[in-house]
Amino acid sequence: QLPTGLYKKVLVILHDSVLPYMNEPTLMMDFLTVAYGIGGAISLLALNGLFILIHQHNLEYPDFYKKLYSLLDPSIYHVKYRARFFHLTDLFLSSSHLPAYLVAAFIKRLSRLALTAPPESLLMIIPFICNLFRRHPACRVLVHRPGGPGDMSEDPYIMEEEEPSESRALQSSLWEIQSLQNHYHPDVAKAAAVLNQSLSEMEDDISGLLELSAYELFDKEVKKKAVDVPLEFEQVRGLFGKKNDIFAEHFSLA
Repeated sequence: QLPTGLYKKVLVILHDSVLPYMNEPTLMMDFLTVAYGIGGAISLLALNGLFILIHQHNLEYPDFYKKLYSLLDPSIYHVKYRARFFHLTDLFLSSSHLPAYLVAAFIKRLSRLALTAPPESLLMIIPFICNLFRRHPACRVLVHRPGGPGDMSEDPYIMEEEEPSESRALQSSLWEIQSLQNHYHPDVAKAAAVLNQSLSEMEDDISGLLELSAYELFDKEVKKKAVDVPLEFEQVRGLFGKKNDIFAEHFSLA
């Protein structure tokens, strides 16, 4: 049992400062799997080390995707290690051999959580979801379901279900992204509207969006050049602006 602060310090550097210099990196399997099961930020940080062991040292972790799915909660869009988490999640979901029900569960859960996410996270997660559709065409039924969400009396997706295969995500539709098409931020609404059209075959590069901050988003809006829009065709000549109006004969602007 390690203090939480020490766990974080170790896990932040473990994948690049410890594992490459070990003769037997597999000795860290138990430590990383236990850390991955703790939850919260510690689980997020353990992903880096687990990825190396799975990818390079044939670590078998039967419930890996179930645990990864359980890490998706409302805080995921706000945590300090958000960029690292979504970079690795993108890698883990890149295989075309993953079952459609599993990818659909991730898409649906990310979309549901996106309803309360800040704009800077939405501009990253919407292209992320679009990339998942490109890799797994079987999941496009979530967008192109006959009749759409209007024909559903209720959403069959079970948000509280911990097992992705039992979440009924493939029977659902992506009404959450459709609702984001009316988002108050125009860039988010524009990004969400992409799903109304046929997606291109080439994936979107999300590397530049993983660390997008609210400050950068605000700074971008402030630096936009304003376009002068003519609001009046006729110069105001009276109280109500009409030249021959009866009010213009008896009232004037001081």
